[in-house]
Amino acid sequence: MSRIVAVAPALPAHTYTQAEITSALAGMITDDPGRQSVMRRLHASSRVETRHLVMPLEAYKQIDSFQQSNDLFITEGTKLAERAVRDALAASGLQAVDVDYLLFTTVTGVSAPSLDAELIARLGMRSDVKRMPSFGLGCVAGASGIARVHDYLLGHPNDVALLVSVELCSLTVQRDDDSMANLVASGLFGDGAAAVVMLGDERAERLGLPGPEIVDTRSRLYPDSRDVLGWDIGGTGFRIVLGAGVPEVIDTNFRADALGLLAEHDLTVADVGAWVAHPGGPKVLESFAAALQIPDAAFAASWAVLARAGNLSSAAVLHILADVMAGAPPAGTNGLLFALGPGVAAELVLLKWRAGAQTPLVSRRSFLAPQPAEVPLVEERSRNEASSRNLPSA
Repeated sequence: MSRIVAVAPALPAHTYTQAEITSALAGMITDDPGRQSVMRRLHASSRVETRHLVMPLEAYKQIDSFQQSNDLFITEGTKLAERAVRDALAASGLQAVDVDYLLFTTVTGVSAPSLDAELIARLGMRSDVKRMPSFGLGCVAGASGIARVHDYLLGHPNDVALLVSVELCSLTVQRDDDSMANLVASGLFGDGAAAVVMLGDERAERLGLPGPEIVDTRSRLYPDSRDVLGWDIGGTGFRIVLGAGVPEVIDTNFRADALGLLAEHDLTVADVGAWVAHPGGPKVLESFAAALQIPDAAFAASWAVLARAGNLSSAAVLHILADVMAGAPPAGTNGLLFALGPGVAAELVLLKWRAGAQTPLVSRRSFLAPQPAEVPLVEERSRNEASSRNLPSA
């Protein structure tokens, strides 16, 4: 098992109502009054009330190249990621030097080295931290990131891992593109980041931190759906591919996967007390609810994030997880977290809330204290080597 002990969402400071964003973007996207009317109708029906943008709204008129927007992604995305990580580590009681594994994901900008390399320097992480940057999973990457960090921690039960998502979707909106996909996307996606601290089970038990355990995960790549969701990347940057077939993919495939994962652990939909569904948009959430045969209200946390921040791509499901965890589900609660992304790919994560150990949280310094003689030789040698490098031993 592995355990999620802290999730820190982060949003840019510039906040606007949906109506303000629609008004500002309409003239940038199309001069056709008819298409502008369609755009306003789509934006108004998105169930998005406010969005956070990485720049002041009027500044988007000045972006005239992919290079300029990508440079902004690197500089501003790094700042937002740093804030999320600092908040997550503070919430967990851990320090940057404790992190052994870092998975970074985005689908709204590119850089080499990736943003996580800059984070290591800014935050003072160890130089031997294991890095795994990811690009291309899109909206599913928040769920997939949790699953892949879990895979790592199964083999490293004493380690501390960090998942970081940064999505600056506003920098990808295409000017002079009145395609239906761009009209929909320009009213749906917002900017945000999130950081998740996860522990291997042995480290989690020693620290006594509560939080949901990862019980199991399931990955799926659905056939004949490649052209439903993704990017066309060209001279103007990221041009969205957003077909009308996403609800159909859910209707055809999702129920069997969700019920199958639950059944493997002798659970049914009725046993799930915490739903963490990616808010792809109103039709996506409605399709998820219909597939599971549960009321829309079961996804209250997802609808709330969609309303106040929009679809944050990979960061959205992590913002929802933060809200659900803040509600402190009682020990024993089963949760199901899931998202879709380009492919079309799905990732489902089965959670179970556990109580923290009864011992108080201790500082990492105590783990460097001398250990009893009966500690196995290989473990003691590992601690001695860590101490010689002035690194945490576990």
